[in-house]
Amino acid sequence: MSDVHFTMTPVDEKPIRKRGRAKGSRKYAQIIDAFLESEHRLVRVEDTGKEANYLSVRLKRLCKERSIDSVKVSVVNKEVYLETDDE
Repeated sequence: MSDVHFTMTPVDEKPIRKRGRAKGSRKYAQIIDAFLESEHRLVRVEDTGKEANYLSVRLKRLCKERSIDSVKVSVVNKEVYLETDDE
């Protein structure tokens, strides 16, 4: 059996959970807004400095929060794609 190393620190109470928008939500909203304003049906999102899976989760969550059902976010070969079914 292998040992698990950890540290426990006594506390008096749990901290209050912060509510509100995540700090990065505006920058991801810019991506969605730019796509919706464009006339493109399919785009690859590049040069964000974020890992593809992380970025796709953030974009999907943002679309869900904003009730944007027309945008599909996907990851193919470690690249993020946005597409729409609107014609």
